[in-house]
Amino acid sequence: MQLQGLVGYVLFILQIIVLAATVYAFVHAAMQRPDAYPAADKLTKPVWLVIIGVGGLLALVLGVTGTAIAAVATGVYLVDVRPKLLEIQGKSR
Repeated sequence: MQLQGLVGYVLFILQIIVLAATVYAFVHAAMQRPDAYPAADKLTKPVWLVIIGVGGLLALVLGVTGTAIAAVATGVYLVDVRPKLLEIQGKSR
């Protein structure tokens, strides 16, 4: 019984972390210039906003499964797209 409680707390903490990262990624994506996305050979700005936004909504609605989807969408943006956008725009990390 205690193990289930511990696992529940760990999953809750992970969900909060993923949601925070998703909000950060969404805000970051919204603040970038629209022309930077095609210049970096990535999907367009509205597409990334939809991908990240839907991931965040799924995390809220579907629980652990939605959190996994949001983590993948957010992770791809933060690890692949964000560095390219910063490089294209000449901003430091």
